[in-house]
Amino acid sequence: MIRVLIIAGIRLYREGLELMLSKKRVFDVVGAIADHDQAIRSAMSLHPDVVLLDLATDETKDILRDLKAVVPDMPIVGLAVPQHEQEVVSCMEAGLAGYVSRDGSLEDLVTAVERAARGELDCSPKMAGLLLRRLAALSAARAAPPPAARLTNREREIVPLLEQNLSNKEIATRLGIEVATAKNHVHNVLEKLNVHRRSDVGRLNPS
Repeated sequence: MIRVLIIAGIRLYREGLELMLSKKRVFDVVGAIADHDQAIRSAMSLHPDVVLLDLATDETKDILRDLKAVVPDMPIVGLAVPQHEQEVVSCMEAGLAGYVSRDGSLEDLVTAVERAARGELDCSPKMAGLLLRRLAALSAARAAPPPAARLTNREREIVPLLEQNLSNKEIATRLGIEVATAKNHVHNVLEKLNVHRRSDVGRLNPS
């Protein structure tokens, strides 16, 4: 049997979920909690296989954060999640193992809990694609070198001169290069550091 802990602020909703799930032989409802502190204690002491968390209020979003802090590996299925792509992605990033939208049925709920208990995610192909793209974007962001690492040795020499507010001509004189060459180097530095003004280079302090 799948041991389920229900956390929901509205009593009627909470008791209704408990009654419906208790009728399913596959589930054992080990608790139905409303209070934040009691919910955290119950999750730690009862060791449910899955937590059902109603996300209709801001308080339960705080519970999600605190649950992931104390029992990070416990699967949590969010209830009443808005069917907006960004909202679902945000919930997944917060640590949900599954979700049921506000228009979801009892069958959707049962499927989400069963799959969360097995370490699976129940979502549409479109949502799966969105989550994969989000994962790829996060991976690319971690793998990208810092802006300063992309500067050449000559461009690194340009940076402190820009911090001194020197003109292209003054930079060329200091480095013994042509003004046009200095101008090209300055342009490359600004582009690689993703700034538009020379004065912003010092603010970034890439060295």
